[in-house]
This record gives sequence, structure tokens and C-alpha cells, in this order.
Amino acid sequence: MKLISLFLSALLLTGCAGGGVSTQSENAFVSGTGTALFIKASDRKDAPTISGELLMGGNKTLTTGQVTVINVWASWCAPCRAEAPLLQEFSIQYPEVQFAGILTRDNISSAKSFYENFKITYPTFTDDSLLIGFKDSLIPNAIPTTLIIDKNNKVAVRISGEVTVAGLRELLDKVLAEK
Repeated sequence: MKLISLFLSALLLTGCAGGGVSTQSENAFVSGTGTALFIKASDRKDAPTISGELLMGGNKTLTTGQVTVINVWASWCAPCRAEAPLLQEFSIQYPEVQFAGILTRDNISSAKSFYENFKITYPTFTDDSLLIGFKDSLIPNAIPTTLIIDKNNKVAVRISGEVTVAGLRELLDKVLAEK
């Protein structure tokens, strides 16, 4: 429990992420206000199983074997509010992709209001300890963070900060085109 508290404290300290450049891969680039990192297929690590209680009730386990977009968000985060309509629209434009959110550092009533205001239709998990499962790959390092998991259940992309239309489309299409 102490490890989770330390991780979440570090996550909160990074705040709503701004731009930056990553040097982990030659495919790293700055996209909009967030840092995006694309990992070549041979260097990817397994994504954890994402399973648990949902914000709007019930439980779910994300399926493997398909491209998945996971967004880590909080209702108090301005970039999270700015990107919510885009993520919702992409979840409709890309029906072959599984979308999910992970709520962090927030209260349930504020999060439900956010969810309803932005008419989010994809599920959001309420247990942010799920983020610890990414420790061996690309751990979400800011609020918001968006991860793209490939068809082989490997973490392919991390966008730290607000996603942009062009950036998310380019990275999602790149992962979808992989054999």
C-alpha cells in the first residue's frame, strides 16, 4: 500500500503534464502539448490485465487480442477536460479499438459528473492501483496519460499530457496497421 501511495504522490506531483521530448526511442516526438513515445514492436513489454469496478457500476475485464486505448484522467484536470470530447469521438470512429479510462486522484461524484457531462460511453475503472501493473513497461507518468496497447497485449505508446487529433490518429493508425 505504501508503494501505491508513493507512486500516486509522484503522479500527482507531475500534475497535468506539459510538453517535453523523450529520448527512449528514435520514434519519440512532441505532439501538441504532450510527449508521445512509440515503442518498436521488438522492445515492447506486456500490458497488465485491466479488470475491476467501473465508475458507472459493475465490473469489467478488458479483452486482449485487440488494440486498446487506455486514458488515465481526473475530473479536476484541465487537459483531461479538453481531451475528453476527442477521446469519446475516437471511440466512435474506431469501433475495432477498445477504449477505457482509469480514474485517478479524484472523488466518485465529481468523476461521474465529468463522465455524464462529456457523454463518455467507454468504461472507466475506479481503482487507480491498476496503474502499478504498468511498472515493467510504460507506466503512466502524468495526468492525463494515454496508453495504446497493441494486438499482442504489449504497451506500444504512451502520451503524457493532452492528446491531439493528429497525434492520436497517427499513433493509433500506426499500431492498427501492424501485422
